[in-house]
Amino acid sequence: MKIAIVNDMPMAVEALRRAVAFEPEHQVIWVAGNGAEAVRRCAEQLPDLILMDLIMPVMDGVEATRRIMAETPCAIVIVTVDRKQNMHRVFEAMGHGALDVVDTPALGAGDPREAAAPLLRKILNISWLIGQQRAPAARPVAAPVRAASQHRGLVAIGSSAGGPAALEVLLKGLPEAFPAAIVLVQHVDQVFAAGMAEWLSSAAGLPVRLAREGEPPQPGQVLLAGTNHHIRLLQNGQLAYTAEPVNEIYRPSIDVFFESVARYWTGDAVGVLLTGMGRDGAQGLKLMRQQGFLTIAQNQASSAVYGMPKAAAAIDAAVEVRPLERIAGRLMEFFAK
Repeated sequence: MKIAIVNDMPMAVEALRRAVAFEPEHQVIWVAGNGAEAVRRCAEQLPDLILMDLIMPVMDGVEATRRIMAETPCAIVIVTVDRKQNMHRVFEAMGHGALDVVDTPALGAGDPREAAAPLLRKILNISWLIGQQRAPAARPVAAPVRAASQHRGLVAIGSSAGGPAALEVLLKGLPEAFPAAIVLVQHVDQVFAAGMAEWLSSAAGLPVRLAREGEPPQPGQVLLAGTNHHIRLLQNGQLAYTAEPVNEIYRPSIDVFFESVARYWTGDAVGVLLTGMGRDGAQGLKLMRQQGFLTIAQNQASSAVYGMPKAAAAIDAAVEVRPLERIAGRLMEFFAK
């Protein structure tokens, strides 16, 4: 992987260089001290991946992410030393297309390889996403065993790169008294999940909280998958977190949740696949469609990254392909029947 570092702190740059150096196949091709320089350098020499700081002079990481994704798109991971203070900026940057976020590796504290491991795992995941590494083999999907229908409603939503901003738009379009349960699966690490729920609640105006082990989805609730394990629906209607399948690139996996909905949900349901890089969610959405559920994919024009919805459209997994701003209205129409 050809990697660029955008950071104005020499110690942070050194920590990132040392972390990247643990994997010989990775190469730091340039370093920029601010967002404006990064935009210019991307136009001159586009990396495979940018490790982007948030707080910098001249142009911060949020605006730099927006400019780069609009002008010379490439994979971007936000690297921050203070996630609590910068939480709002983290999700702004992810709304513009940043793929993930990770803490800056500690320099000179404990085992340096252990400190670098979270960042190196992110880099490996992204190399899979952009096709530089062979991803693990696809999992076999068990046949659904749905019971007789009940009068309950569920909206299962999956999103990745660009997802926080897309989720904000979608949730803003729904009333507080929306009659169906909503479960969100966004590719984000556990340490950032609670902050994302808080940010979405504030930005979208609907209360969003982390899903709890053993609780059933309930009308009027918006639940966000909140750990690095996958979330799935059980046959008894409750939500559960599980480490399996362990070889899944994406954690939490949208496919795992969509497949469990297709298998066990006994009422009305809608599957919604939003912006994101890769293919996660496409197979699960197709399985939901095959079980008679309404399935919706975001269209290309309104997607920050047209990867996951494109994959769903390519395998005919979506009953409807819609602009982001028209998805909330369709959900209200569907559950008003």
